[in-house]
Parts: sequence; structure tokens; C-alpha cells
Amino acid sequence: MAENVLMAMSLTEGFARLVLIAGHGANVVNNPHATTLHCGACGGYSGEVNARLLASLLNEPDVRAGLIGRGIVVPEDTLFLAAHHDTTTDNVMIYSADHPSADHAIDLARARGWLQAAGGLVRAERARRLPRAESQADIARRARDWAELRPEWALAGCKAFVAAPRWRTSGRDLAGSAFLHDYDWRRDGGFGVLELILTAPVIVASWISLQYYGSTVAPGLFGAGNKLLHNVTGGVGVVEGNGGILRAGLPWQSVYDGEQLVHEPLRLSVVIEAPREAIADILERHSEVRALFDNRWLHLFALDEDGRMAWRYAGNLTWKEAEEKPRVFRQAHENAAPITRRLSVATVHPCAPYAGRHAVLATMHGKEAAIARSCTTVSG
Repeated sequence: MAENVLMAMSLTEGFARLVLIAGHGANVVNNPHATTLHCGACGGYSGEVNARLLASLLNEPDVRAGLIGRGIVVPEDTLFLAAHHDTTTDNVMIYSADHPSADHAIDLARARGWLQAAGGLVRAERARRLPRAESQADIARRARDWAELRPEWALAGCKAFVAAPRWRTSGRDLAGSAFLHDYDWRRDGGFGVLELILTAPVIVASWISLQYYGSTVAPGLFGAGNKLLHNVTGGVGVVEGNGGILRAGLPWQSVYDGEQLVHEPLRLSVVIEAPREAIADILERHSEVRALFDNRWLHLFALDEDGRMAWRYAGNLTWKEAEEKPRVFRQAHENAAPITRRLSVATVHPCAPYAGRHAVLATMHGKEAAIARSCTTVSG
């Protein structure tokens, strides 16, 4: 299990002294749709339980000894700790008491400082998009407000899913619109991890994208209506007003800010850096996944070795060369300098193979902090 989880996140070498495994959830009140702000891969619950279990597993000496025999060497001074990322307030709680280590006190203090700085930047950015939020100080108040219809925008605005080495997107402003999965096909013998990505996190991302799409283009049919009028019924759903059928989908307030749509209804673009033949072989074996692309519910692109979107899936297991090859991802020589191991923190998602919704990444290069905020799937 430990090997599978680490392989799925391409986290098999270069371990930092401190590795945070962060689950996510939302802290809201008086919200019958609270589970939509939690982790979809965790069945609508928050993900810190998964994170704590995985951290305990990866700290076990017997597990690490077994990993060595499978080619994964975790340094003796590497400590795994679980964390909980509150996506409503962008605070991160680290469960340091689960595995206390005096030797890692300095690393832990640095990590908390980086996460606090990252959270402040993210809250300031989010405050610009939320109605009636003037500064980052308003974010926590909104989470406690019983009358607040929009404590956060969740995944409104999602447009793309990217499975490629993390350095391809590092430093790029993706505007919180992309699910990111750290994947290196050169380490994926037999393409087992690629198959896992296409049949698990891509499927979850498609559910999310299509739910937002339907709730935006046909809210009367696929949306949940006006959140102000919702009544919880039977503990399983909501009706609008005092009767009618149970409403599925998202409330109108989840995609509309009172003046304009906050979600642009696009079919999700899935961008993968891997040989086209390997992708097509997997689609041939999984007809239900292939149908999503053949019927144009999702778009599929393959990156070339220069990070360009060079190929577009044309259906029926065929590809067309892109007429234009925009290079929106970093080339190899643009990769940032190697992270100093003693000062680095990797934040990953525990819900493998699905990963999750939001992640705040903080890595330190000497005295310079590089902080990235992205709309989910981040695995490394």
C-alpha cells in the first residue's frame, strides 16, 4: 500500500526532512451543502483522517524497510506529518503531536511560517473574488456567518486537469483553475500509474467539472435552485421551498455572484505528458473512460518533450497534431534550482489515487520562498 501511494504521487526520491500529508475540508456553519466543500474523494468528508493514517504508515520502521526492497529509500531523518487544510479560511493545522520529534522542531517552525505566509496571500487573493469581502480578515468571519451564502467558491472556475512533472507548472499563474497531478511517465514502468490517473482522478475531475457545467448552463434542470429557499428533507437532500422533488447539482449562488457567472462553462481539458500510444492503450481497455473523450465531454491533449500541447485526441483512439502548439508549460531548462533538502517541505494529498481539491504548496530555496496556490489535484 505504501509503495502504491508513493508511486501514484511520483514521490519516490528526494524526500525532505519534513513531509506534510495534507487532507482538506471546509469550516462552515448553517450550510446543508457543506459536504460539497469537503473532499469528494473522501465521500464528502474532510480528509485529515486519511492523512493521519498515511503519515503513521509511512513512519513505521517495518514499512520503510519493506520499501527499500522495492527501490524506495526514505531517509532515516525524514518525518511524515499529517495536516488539515481548511479551504474556507486557508489555515493549515499540522498534527505534530501524532509523531513528536524534537529533532524536527526547527523544520516544523519553518513549515508553519511558510504556510502562514502562503495562507495570507491566498486569502488576500480570494477576498477580491468574494462578494462583500474587502480584505483577507473577512474570510474567517464569512466561515462563521450563519447568513453567508458564499463562504468560498470551491471549484468554480475549474478548466483543466494536468498530469505532468510539477516543474512544468511551477511558477505559472493558473488562476486557481487547474487540477494538478505530479506525474513523470519516465518513472512509470508499465504505465500503471498513468492508468490509475486516467481511471480515478480524471473521472472525479470530470464529475466535478460536469456538475459545474450543468449547474451553469441549465440550472433549472441540473442545478439545485435558490439556496435561500432550501429545506433539508429526510437528511438526504434539499427541496426548494415547501415541496417538489429533491434538487441535485449546485445552488445558483455557487456559480453566480449576484451580477455575473463566476464559473465559465467549459468542457474540462485533460493535459497529460506521456506517450500517446500509452494513453490510447489505456483508453482501449477502459471503454467508459474512452466514452468521455470520444463523446466530447472532456478534451484530451498530450504534451511533447518541450512542454507544448502538441497533440489533441480526435476520438476512436486517434490523435491529430495541434495546428498551433502553445507552450504554456515550462521546458526542462527552465526548471527551478534543486530544493535544499534540509529546508524543503512537500505538501501532498492523502486521498490517492484521487487526490483532492485545494493545496497550498510552500518550498524554500535558501531565503527565497516560492508559494503556489492551485485548484486541486496536487500530489507532490
